[in-house]
Amino acid sequence: MNSARYAIYYVPAADAALYRFGAAAIGYDAYRGVDCPYIDGADVTAWPALVREPRVYGFHATMKPPMRLKDGFGESDLVAAFEKFAAHHGPVDAGHLVVRELGSFIALVPEAPCAPLDTLAGDCVSAFDEFRARMTEQELVRRLTPALSERQVEHLYRWGYPYVFEDFRFHMTLTGSLPVQKRNAALKFLCAHFEQMSQTPRLVANRLVISKQPQPGAPFIVLHQAALAGAF
Repeated sequence: MNSARYAIYYVPAADAALYRFGAAAIGYDAYRGVDCPYIDGADVTAWPALVREPRVYGFHATMKPPMRLKDGFGESDLVAAFEKFAAHHGPVDAGHLVVRELGSFIALVPEAPCAPLDTLAGDCVSAFDEFRARMTEQELVRRLTPALSERQVEHLYRWGYPYVFEDFRFHMTLTGSLPVQKRNAALKFLCAHFEQMSQTPRLVANRLVISKQPQPGAPFIVLHQAALAGAF
């Protein structure tokens, strides 16, 4: 069984201020596959532990969750389908981003709900599902938690992930799951740095990437990228 996993993500362009902020928050550049300096002022003795989880995935928003490729499909097949998808979907302007708590972690989210963005994510989930290998028993057990609703369990069995379609919320993760005291301090720190940016970034989803995890536990790296139709 091929252990590599692939995901369809929204990732800002490598030279965008938003990407530089997100990469610095987690200390990893997924375009180059290397560590990068943390945000100025971050405690380098404590901060790495707070961002260990999102660092593995790189700064991104999930559109099609990580999956192993089904037998009979290779990277070139996925790339070809990805290029075709990008050519038939236009960019989405979702407005300004804000730093928020989402449960026990911190993320960047659109200031207001954006139905076209949710639709784009849903299209990604369905369009690339033919490439997804079935979950192993171990993967299913790990994801089948008591906190899932009945609908989320149905999504998990059908799509390999519970938080899709009605249960999707666009977010770009900045920390792992944190206890309240650490989360409050990290939120204050990240908000201050985000607000110091010369202009609050708008979320314009004008591009998608295929991100690859070569082996379990390895960080994801951007494998291929494409502009959505009419984006540039």
